[in-house]
Amino acid sequence: MLHHISLGVADLERAAAFYDAVLATLGYVRVWEDIRPGEVGQAVGYGVSDGGDKLALKHRPDGQRPPGPGFHVAFAAPSRQAVSDFYEAALAHGGKDNGAPGLRPHYGPHYFAAFVVDPDGHHIEAVCNAAT
Repeated sequence: MLHHISLGVADLERAAAFYDAVLATLGYVRVWEDIRPGEVGQAVGYGVSDGGDKLALKHRPDGQRPPGPGFHVAFAAPSRQAVSDFYEAALAHGGKDNGAPGLRPHYGPHYFAAFVVDPDGHHIEAVCNAAT
């Protein structure tokens, strides 16, 4: 249903460094960039190698706030280990813990996820919904 989603960030270079590290643990890469320091309208996009973007970060230095309670972005992880790696990379690059890696049986018997808040306040998750 969704083609991609965009998130506004206050500091594009900081956000890109965070998402470069965090999304690499899940097999996603920066697929395009439009970085022009000091200019407006900068952005970067992430997805699978040789594919289009599924997540875009848009520079919004005007103090735009992240969406309110109930909104988050969940990234598909190839394994439970990737979920744990995502969590560790997020904390190492300025993210805040919002739920350590683990099973969430109230979402399903195999729902293994980790939750963090990125440096701009966006709530993100990595999830693997496989039996092992």
